[in-house]
Amino acid sequence: MTTEKIDNVNITTQANVYFDGKCVSHGFTLADGTQKSVGVVLPSTLTFGTAAPETMECVGGACEYKLAGSDEWVKSSMGESFSVPGNSKFDIRVEQAYHYICHYA
Repeated sequence: MTTEKIDNVNITTQANVYFDGKCVSHGFTLADGTQKSVGVVLPSTLTFGTAAPETMECVGGACEYKLAGSDEWVKSSMGESFSVPGNSKFDIRVEQAYHYICHYA
């Protein structure tokens, strides 16, 4: 199931812009204090670093990702997600806009 709407949140109105505008996100906090972000990655191949473990939920478009230590590109489409360990990196390859929610652990 794809998340389409999130109620009762406090959102940071200033965007986080990464990689010369190829990734733009907004952080938000749920009523229970859980922090997440929602954003889009435009066509590109990028490498992201993580501090805490996170799960990337695809809510539109698709991407291919490769976790640190792997040589395998894996596709993630709308309604699918993938998890990234903390203190790690992952590569993401996008051909059309990839819309996501990042769930931090």
